[in-house]
Amino acid sequence: MTKEKIVFFGLSTEGYSLASQMVINGADVQIIDESNATAILLKPETAKTYTNVISLREDEPLLAMEPSNVAISKAKYLFFTPRIRKTGQDLKTEVNSKFKDAVGALKKDSSIINCLATGFGGNNENISLLKHITGLEVGKSISYFYFPLNDLNKTPDVIGALKKTDEKKILSLLKMDKKEKKFVDISSAEYSHAISTIQRFSNLCSILEVCKFVNRDTKHTFVFNDFKDLYLDDMITGLYDLRMLGSSFESAQTLMYLINGSVRGISSYIKRLIDTIRLTLKKNDLKASKTKIVLSWTLDTNEMRGDKIEMLNTIASKLRDYIGDVETSTGSVELFHHDKVTIVVACSDSDYKEIKENQKGEDVFVIKANPLCEI
Repeated sequence: MTKEKIVFFGLSTEGYSLASQMVINGADVQIIDESNATAILLKPETAKTYTNVISLREDEPLLAMEPSNVAISKAKYLFFTPRIRKTGQDLKTEVNSKFKDAVGALKKDSSIINCLATGFGGNNENISLLKHITGLEVGKSISYFYFPLNDLNKTPDVIGALKKTDEKKILSLLKMDKKEKKFVDISSAEYSHAISTIQRFSNLCSILEVCKFVNRDTKHTFVFNDFKDLYLDDMITGLYDLRMLGSSFESAQTLMYLINGSVRGISSYIKRLIDTIRLTLKKNDLKASKTKIVLSWTLDTNEMRGDKIEMLNTIASKLRDYIGDVETSTGSVELFHHDKVTIVVACSDSDYKEIKENQKGEDVFVIKANPLCEI
């Protein structure tokens, strides 16, 4: 008996991680790099050698390839894990265009598993699109599942399903830990993801907003120690999902206030971080022309969501309005050898640790991008 073919549309961190796991467990997997429309055959030894996409992309090993539409036409299971980089109005267009590319060659009796978070009703839009492109009736001649991936150590407990096939195979493919996942209807899976997203951001924004009032004169700052290791990198995780939820409502419902409040909370924090940098210059009589700012944020540029890359660029461009010399460092960098005073902004815990390690004895200002904006 031949193994059922599994295809991943999108050579993203999340896609590759899930695909590697399946290959090591004995599945027949191909992964499509959407930038050049080719499907790579993933072998267990490749998955073991290259533990993440970055190492695979850097090394460019010779792997068996075929055109993506050929691979998709043979797929029994298609996982949708693309890298989305557009923002604002163009975002939905990019998602739809990649979805069309992914499903165009699907055949009867196959299943598509959407791993990209949507707002309310987003999967129904995909399902209509799927029928329009392939002519296949979802739930009758093709199955559709929703399984939004973000943090691979904490995948959803439920799988949204509109199916005709037996789902034991899907369960075995998506088994990450001992806990058995449950099938629910698509809307319930969307609601469940919405609750966890909104909860996370409401909790985060209450911390960010209250910490605005904690200043140098606050005596007992140890009370806030729990938040000192919460960095910008953690704050932005899942912002894409929040925005997708926001764009799925028209009217001013209470839920919209919660979502918009969180989006504003993040924007207001960014403004406070930039103000902290400006104040540091002012208090220490530093001239803008003699100061260099380094935004140190080690980013994974292969994630499905592009919101961290976008946020880094936004902050850099806002800072350049005040200070010409702004550098972004996405990885370890030698920062401290020139005639300017350097202000380093640590945007994640790992970046902060690296800066501390590297700048011993150096005269550098370090600002932690945490709720207290510590200097």
